[in-house]
Amino acid sequence: MLYESKMISTSLFWISFLIILYTYAGYPLLLFFWAKLFPQKIIKSDSEEYPLVSVVIAVKNEELNIVPRLDNLLAQNYPQNKFEIILISDGSTDQTNILAQQFICDLNKDHPSIDLIVLKAPMGKPGALNRGVTCAHGEIIVFTDARQKFAPDAIRELVANFGDPEVGCVSGELYFLKNSESTIKEEMGLYWKIEKTIRKLESKIGSVVGATGAIYAIRKSLYRDLPLGTLLDDVLTPMNIVLQNYRTIFESNAHAFDVVSKDVTQEWRRKVRTLAGNWQLLNLKLQLFSPLHNPIWWRFLSHKIFRLLVPFCLPVVFICSMIPDGFFYSAATYAQLTFYGLALCGWMMPKARSSRFINLCYFFIVLNMAAVNGFIYWLTGSSSKAWKP
Repeated sequence: MLYESKMISTSLFWISFLIILYTYAGYPLLLFFWAKLFPQKIIKSDSEEYPLVSVVIAVKNEELNIVPRLDNLLAQNYPQNKFEIILISDGSTDQTNILAQQFICDLNKDHPSIDLIVLKAPMGKPGALNRGVTCAHGEIIVFTDARQKFAPDAIRELVANFGDPEVGCVSGELYFLKNSESTIKEEMGLYWKIEKTIRKLESKIGSVVGATGAIYAIRKSLYRDLPLGTLLDDVLTPMNIVLQNYRTIFESNAHAFDVVSKDVTQEWRRKVRTLAGNWQLLNLKLQLFSPLHNPIWWRFLSHKIFRLLVPFCLPVVFICSMIPDGFFYSAATYAQLTFYGLALCGWMMPKARSSRFINLCYFFIVLNMAAVNGFIYWLTGSSSKAWKP
């Protein structure tokens, strides 16, 4: 009986350990060699014929951001008569609608048109986006939020990729501006650097799994209405396009800018929602999990789903490392005790987070706890209770 329990523990240890190892190291390494051996090129358009672009923004209570955001979009170097802005205010109760309407009234006639759609009965972000796309006239739809800013050539860089008939969605690159008040800027910088590297490699071999919500563009003809309550439009919409056998690519020259979360608490809220959204895909689009329907199903599982399994694998690895005999398992146990001890130290003594390694241990555990919380959030049906940009 003791022998059997040790065998089971050993098996569980290695299964869980290999899932963690593959998620954080194996998959990026696989992408690296795949991109080196079998890269797929993109044929960018060099024509001066610019398609009509509709920038669609769903907002709710963005009185502090709406005017600077519209100013930023009007500074694009894309031909002014070739793009429009569709602004959908989803039940805003502050000054957003008044400020936006005043901005539109003050516009010079030579500026791009701005269409303000006020939804008095809130529909949620997915419903607002569906309404915005329906009202858009552009061949290309650019999605963004009110909080971020675009580089002047962002739209031009996105649109150039649609010269390739196989491209259906283009994700831009998000840069986090330095925030001296942030306590996790180094950790977020490292996390985002790894994430962008993975997206670039995925793009080189065919398609990215999802897009950057702050800046991405699609062919309007490929848009499919989002189910109400959808948390991750920037994953579901690009993947809907992949399911139609078009590519979703990453354009590193199309830049958007945002401010990094100021602390772990703020980042926790974002991560819980994002990871709950990944779980939600089980309800919304089962075809994504099928190799018969999804041409990048293994990439989808590796990038989005295996990450959700890691926080459940971590305690299995810890518990199962204490049962088998041998130096390796003893060393693994003590290494984990040290790691979790440092993370606990970072939680109980915030000043200890001045050590980058302790803060990194703490940040790693918090993100994985957020994944568990996201699972509970999805499982209890709480995912559609709040509107989020």
